[in-house]
Amino acid sequence: MISGMDWKLEVVVLPVTDVDRAVDFYVGRLGWTLDTDHRPNETFRVVQVTPPGSACSVVFGNGLGGDGGPVSGTQLVVSDIEQALAHLDAAAVETSGLQHFVDGGMTPGPDPERREFGTFIFFSDPDGNSWAVQEGKRPAA
Repeated sequence: MISGMDWKLEVVVLPVTDVDRAVDFYVGRLGWTLDTDHRPNETFRVVQVTPPGSACSVVFGNGLGGDGGPVSGTQLVVSDIEQALAHLDAAAVETSGLQHFVDGGMTPGPDPERREFGTFIFFSDPDGNSWAVQEGKRPAA
């Protein structure tokens, strides 16, 4: 650990093929905040969106560099997984439904003991960037 200095993850960059479609998905369907949509010319555009309550934002756009494929394993943490699932369902986002680990694999339904960080939902955006939503609470910093 590096003492005396915080290392805060504040931005995750996602590759997208259609910026307007991504804005519609993250802002229009998921209800995330549109922080900026900067388009100084025809070849460069940067969009930053932030999930409600998050200190970390998501950036996508045109001319940002990199030609990698979809990003997988990005994770959101919520205090109420059923409420998160209801929100995704209402937004017509296809999900895995509630899942939990059993013997190293995922199985349908919430964690039977409702352990912290034990229940998940998985979904993808239109470009195949995959997300995990995990139920849990962290102690106050």
